Amino acid sequence: MTNKHQSTTPAEAAGSRVEDSLPAQGPAAADDLNAETYLERLYPDDEALELVNASIRANNMPEISVAPGYGRLLTMLVRMIGASRVLEIGALGGYSAICLARGLSEGGQVLSLEINEAFAETARLNVQEAGFGSFIGYRIGNAAESLEALCSEGAKFDLFFIDADKVNYPNYLEYAIRLANPGALIVGDNILMRGRTVDPAVKKKSVEAMRQFNRQFASDPRLESTMLPAYDGLAIARVR
Repeated sequence: MTNKHQSTTPAEAAGSRVEDSLPAQGPAAADDLNAETYLERLYPDDEALELVNASIRANNMPEISVAPGYGRLLTMLVRMIGASRVLEIGALGGYSAICLARGLSEGGQVLSLEINEAFAETARLNVQEAGFGSFIGYRIGNAAESLEALCSEGAKFDLFFIDADKVNYPNYLEYAIRLANPGALIVGDNILMRGRTVDPAVKKKSVEAMRQFNRQFASDPRLESTMLPAYDGLAIARVR
């Protein structure tokens, strides 16, 4: 199975992730930013997540964590379905892992896959500081290889959060379906790629891969799905 999937180096993964932080494109960008900023200001500051963002800046990591509103949504989704086993693909600095862990049922665990060892160590320190160190574990290495290993181990999960190298999103979706418990949720971030997925003139490999991911997400008979256009776009599916 692994020979079908592309291997991503730490440098390639970081490069793909940096695409998330490029300026928004199109005339609606300013209006969207204003609406999102207005809504974010309704919520109190989140000290734990602000510390994560500060550590990301201090370590010169790309500032591409999940948007605050979607972070709150992740917590709600985990809590609403009573998830006890959560798989995160792409750790970065631990922001989304904290959001996921906040919604866990009693005895629940988050497993986070990260190709960059330095990123994983930063995330580990951040989740420990936030009080979730015993609820979140890490596997370092190529995500496709880690996912194949999890399949071999017979692992199953209740919720998946995909936020890693965009070129491999279609592969990650297939693995998530294989590893899913019945009724599990699959969530994918950055499906709009700052407007690039909706611009037919953009032919970059990572953008084409995201378009493939989006098409499958919308049409796969194994999934019941929706896609949200706010921030940089979020895909949510229930595995039938």
